Amino acid sequence: MLHQYIGQFGWKLLRRRQLKTREQHEGPRALLNTLDLVALGVGRTLGAGVYILTGAVALSVAGPATVICFLVAALSCVMSSLCFAEFGARVPRSGTAYLYSYVTVGELCAFITGWNIILSLVIGTACIARAWSYTFDSLIGNHISQVLQGTFSPYMPYFLAMYPDFFALALVLLVTGLLVLRARESALVNRVFTGINILVLSFIIVSGFIKGDLHNWQLTEQDYTLNMSESRGTSRLGLLGSGGFVPFGVEGILQGAATCFYAFLGFDSIATRGGEAVNPQRSIPFSIMITIFICFVAYFGVSAALTLMVPYYLIHPASPLPQAFLHVGWDAARYVVAVGTLCALTSSLLGTMFTTPRLICAMAEDGLLFPGLAWIHYRTGTPVMAIMASGNLAGVMTLLFELGDLVDLVSVGTLLAYSLVAFSVLVLRYQLDENSSKEKTEEGETKSKVEESLLESVPEAGTSNILRTLCDPFSTIPTQKSGQIVYGCAFLLVLLLTILSLILAQWPSQVFSGDPVLTTVAVLLLLLVTGVTVIIWRQPQSPTALHFKVPALPVLPLVSMFLNIYLMMQMNTGTWTLFGIWTVIGSVIYFGYGIRHSLEENSEQQPPASTSQTLDENIPGAESS
Repeated sequence: MLHQYIGQFGWKLLRRRQLKTREQHEGPRALLNTLDLVALGVGRTLGAGVYILTGAVALSVAGPATVICFLVAALSCVMSSLCFAEFGARVPRSGTAYLYSYVTVGELCAFITGWNIILSLVIGTACIARAWSYTFDSLIGNHISQVLQGTFSPYMPYFLAMYPDFFALALVLLVTGLLVLRARESALVNRVFTGINILVLSFIIVSGFIKGDLHNWQLTEQDYTLNMSESRGTSRLGLLGSGGFVPFGVEGILQGAATCFYAFLGFDSIATRGGEAVNPQRSIPFSIMITIFICFVAYFGVSAALTLMVPYYLIHPASPLPQAFLHVGWDAARYVVAVGTLCALTSSLLGTMFTTPRLICAMAEDGLLFPGLAWIHYRTGTPVMAIMASGNLAGVMTLLFELGDLVDLVSVGTLLAYSLVAFSVLVLRYQLDENSSKEKTEEGETKSKVEESLLESVPEAGTSNILRTLCDPFSTIPTQKSGQIVYGCAFLLVLLLTILSLILAQWPSQVFSGDPVLTTVAVLLLLLVTGVTVIIWRQPQSPTALHFKVPALPVLPLVSMFLNIYLMMQMNTGTWTLFGIWTVIGSVIYFGYGIRHSLEENSEQQPPASTSQTLDENIPGAESS
């Protein structure tokens, strides 16, 4: 009885959405070339990050080495985006990571992915609203912040913001109201704002190299002493760091890279358009690479210009770019930059707040969230409850939390979601595709059955044959057994990489200096990771043709997971506490409501009588009946 119950519970966690029975016909496919996809990606990615993060990271985390932080974050995004491109190629329509997870991997993974994307979008909204408030406040002489700080600062707990930002809250509630009243996202407005954004960023980069001073990348203790009274920044690595180009060391670069990951969010909008691309095999990966390269050049140039114009420890934390031009004596340029910043932030705010209710409504329609969130107003045709829920939650976050804490929380949720995408790609490529198997000739089917029967008889032959099964499988196509081997090895890899990342993040100097215990543990973990990777590499891959496949499997998804997990380990305790609270809330909702009310619960797909067969047939990558 217990065995049967566990089997049924496992089947529920891995059941997959039947796309054809739940989706309407999408109509003629829009044909997007590489240029169209690049324009889409740049418009979604090159937004708030450059105005939010550059000053905050340079001030107290990485100094002038912020440019390297953006490089590390960009490399991580490249690998995650390639995994995302294959993930999207497995579903014959445009969608989100939530939809792709539900169709290909299973319900639990889909809920985790969707829940974390909701977190990223909601907190992203709060970040943009805070940045909009800071920029506007700097235009009018910081009067709003001075009044609020003087009134509320003595009463705010240490773990919250210095003062509640009621102006940013009002902005979020205003946009929420417009969405409820059926305001629509304007493509023309987005293009105009994106154009203004690019012009302003180009002006900042050129001006920074004209007015910048290379000495600001070579600061010494004497420079700190002269300006100590003006310093506004503090860091857990020291008040002003050790000087030079990397004042806070490698640890500061890695911590900054984890935060800078937020700046590249939006590239996944390209991967989700695989069904609309003219030549997805080429256009999807090329457009992703070009988009990330363009955004990296912009972030690199702006962060270099900022740290050249102003000593990093004198950067204004709330409005870095406008105040930088004030510092170099270009008062008029300060207003131009501020207006351009507001345009870019407005575009990002609208795009983010339009996207969030759609995902919430989709999860509610699938039964994973409460049905009231999917309610559509009969007059306006808008998901009122989803809009109100996301808007109010974003408003609370905007009101109470500092910008830096919010950005880190967005990065944790997104890094986890992208790690799940990389994990899914790694597992799915080695699973048996029953649809392709049905198309095989009778002779091919007989060969597959013979090979699988040989494979299943191996464990009875002894340890040597078991090792041979892992490293030199009989079958040339995926089987149920080989798929289970990859699935188990992938879970083991996640555990090993998490432990290794934790050690490298907490005790980096001891590991690389030759500490006998930590260095030995790290080396053993690397050897285990290498061995498990070889086992996965030796398993047969699915011959199913896709629009795009990740190259260098299984290494690239493995490196992507490692980078994402390692960057997650750079976050502070407060960020992990907030993320833990969000995760607990999601777990209560799913296991208390979603798992019992999912539409797949009452669909035609039912678990087989045998529980062991149930779990085998519903592992990620196996087609549902």
